Amino acid sequence: MSLGAQWARKRTNPIMNTKFISVVLPVFNEEKNLIILNDNLIAALTKAGSTYEVIYVNDGSSDNSAKILDDICVKSKCVTAIHLRRNYGQTAALMSGIEAAQGEIIILMDSDLQNDPGDIPRLLDKIDEGFDVVSGWRRHRKDAKLTRNLPSSIANTLISWFSGVKLHDYGCTLKAYRAEFIKGVRLYGEMHRFIPIYAKMNGATVTELEVNHFPRIHGKSNYGLERVFKVILDLMVVKFLDRYYQKPMHIFGGVGLFAIAISLISGAYALYLKLFVFIDFIRTPLPLLSVISLLAGLTCFLLGLIAELITRSWHEPLGKNQFQIKMITKHGNISSN
Repeated sequence: MSLGAQWARKRTNPIMNTKFISVVLPVFNEEKNLIILNDNLIAALTKAGSTYEVIYVNDGSSDNSAKILDDICVKSKCVTAIHLRRNYGQTAALMSGIEAAQGEIIILMDSDLQNDPGDIPRLLDKIDEGFDVVSGWRRHRKDAKLTRNLPSSIANTLISWFSGVKLHDYGCTLKAYRAEFIKGVRLYGEMHRFIPIYAKMNGATVTELEVNHFPRIHGKSNYGLERVFKVILDLMVVKFLDRYYQKPMHIFGGVGLFAIAISLISGAYALYLKLFVFIDFIRTPLPLLSVISLLAGLTCFLLGLIAELITRSWHEPLGKNQFQIKMITKHGNISSN
């Protein structure tokens, strides 16, 4: 942990906060919102008393968003615009902004005017209390109940139950992170909502804070009921990485043992029918089931061995550790990473 990160853990004056803050906002066709958003955001950050930077990531917008962002950058030195070559999705846009961020604290938020920049000082106060991740909770959400709120509620329940990280609103982009817990996270697909889980896996303390939420005035949402199914698939990947990333043979081997057990049971029963009930092998599917299960079990074992080799080839030649050191105490002296 850096000295700056250690210092950030100490309680500071919430009005004159001297931490360097990076605010990252993905943008896709938000031309009617950007000027109002930027004015409100700068006012909130100035009120927080922090030094800051604002990073807009234009995710291949087809409207006038790119020009408006460039004009904002000309007028304000603290604003940066990153223009992606095409629309890669919210996760990729957030990742590019996180990689460019220089702040000790990184705040993510939407650019559709539904998040309230005025909540940023409250998020920073929670960070000052010692938390590493502060997740916004849109308790009184101003979206369509059937197409937005219902899928979100189902997704949040599934994620909390499956991951063990209890949050009411994973879909709320407005979150604050200590940079050390988010900088090394690699995200793919639509996994941005799982960043608190990744941070928790790396030892972060996670809390939740009720935030304001406003109805969308301009533009339209890109999410619907299909999001629940995407969440389930992504969640399976996250859970696999959490439990079996360093020991893939445990999952592949377990499935392999189960398949071989089915093979032995079905084969033994087929033999019993042949010897004692006088039912030929060709009159029952059990021999075929036994052979297929045996082949499936052996295949799983081979996949597990290959996965183990891949894991070791990733960690060992590159010198990558399977752990992270928070702090070392030696002869009364403390050194941090």
